[in-house]
Amino acid sequence: MIPLTDENNPCLLYLISGPLGVGKSTTAKILAARVERCVLIEADLLLHMLHHELPLSWDERLSVTWKNILALTRNVLQQGLNIVIDFVVEDELEWFCGQLSDLDVSIKYAVLRADKEKIAERLTTRGDIDSLERSLFLLDKLESMPQNRQFLYDTTLKRPEDTAEAILLDPRFQVHA
Repeated sequence: MIPLTDENNPCLLYLISGPLGVGKSTTAKILAARVERCVLIEADLLLHMLHHELPLSWDERLSVTWKNILALTRNVLQQGLNIVIDFVVEDELEWFCGQLSDLDVSIKYAVLRADKEKIAERLTTRGDIDSLERSLFLLDKLESMPQNRQFLYDTTLKRPEDTAEAILLDPRFQVHA
């Protein structure tokens, strides 16, 4: 287990992004289990609270979800707890980190990716092949964003345990605000 920080060290926040089928949720769960006093925020649950019947556009749903992620994150950090967040980060990283700049927190950010064939295989195995088009769209988008370059991590031939270990130990995932 990664020890809890003391009062002289910041809380830890791990933000795990990537398209469907790259091992994001599994990796996030492993990370949360390896970090002491850690809360796992499965942000898709916050997104799905906003039922489709609500008169909200996709952009409005995403905006409300990110505000909820932020509020929950701030609350947890203010309790001196560590956090792992599992959610697709498109253009929100700079905004999100800026919203936490007044708190003593060390942020690690990883954008998981895998080969297109591996994503298709994983989605087929879990019975979610309908998500393939969206996943491949997000893969292309996330990989092409210059701000993501240093944070990309290929999970094609990796076990989720290996991915979690790399995120814990590799300094390249550290966000410098």
